[in-house]
Amino acid sequence: MITALVLINVEMGSESEVLKALRKMDGVVEAFAVYGNYDVVAKVQAESLEKLNQIVTGRIRKLENVKATQTMIVVDEKSLGLEWIRT
Repeated sequence: MITALVLINVEMGSESEVLKALRKMDGVVEAFAVYGNYDVVAKVQAESLEKLNQIVTGRIRKLENVKATQTMIVVDEKSLGLEWIRT
């Protein structure tokens, strides 16, 4: 399972509308309004990179009022030898 954080810029004032749509979307586990360079962050889970691409480019980017996205794929901590960090 691939987990990714999708950072989203939306049209001013449309955060609630975009959040509602994201929270109904298959593959979106969580979605939050945030302060900073982005307006919304969505946590997405997919079976493969191809499925992740379908969710981001085929659904999220096509939502009305979404201006731009940036996707960060979460790294498996065990593959980096960092499993000890979670305590």
